[in-house]
Amino acid sequence: GIGFGLQKLAANYVSGFVILAERSMRIGDMVRVDNFEGRITDIKARYTVIRALSGRESIVPNEMLITQRVENLSLADPKVAQTTQVAVAYSSPVDEVVALIEAACRAQPRVLSDPAPAACLANFGADGLEFTVTYWIADPENGPLRLKSDINRAILSALQTRGLEIPYPQRVVHTASTR
Repeated sequence: GIGFGLQKLAANYVSGFVILAERSMRIGDMVRVDNFEGRITDIKARYTVIRALSGRESIVPNEMLITQRVENLSLADPKVAQTTQVAVAYSSPVDEVVALIEAACRAQPRVLSDPAPAACLANFGADGLEFTVTYWIADPENGPLRLKSDINRAILSALQTRGLEIPYPQRVVHTASTR
């Protein structure tokens, strides 16, 4: 019984040594394990501590990191892409909108210049032209939501300053007359 109980413990220690020797995961890497995503904050012989961007921590047995699929989001490159969307009225000048959106992203100090932010006309929506912008950051641990909010606010301000309309849903209702 004791041998059976120690089998998992030994597997976790061996897995910990494999992780440390191979360096497939390092402290600071962003990983996704079993639908839990976060930054590795500590690697012990028996377990690894992963801290989500929300501050929640998960203690993951090292055997799990060896036997299950683990996505290392920063193994090859610590940069992370983020996107945001904006819609404008159909009468808006597309090239100007693209320039305003990209400039709003470039103005944020956390947004990387290489690769540069890129905005594109993504869809012809029911209520307006829909643009998607992709920008890259190197520090997702500082929180992506605040940066996205700052970029959205900068885009909104730039569009409002230029007098470009952000459309709201409109519907036309026809009534049939009865005679």
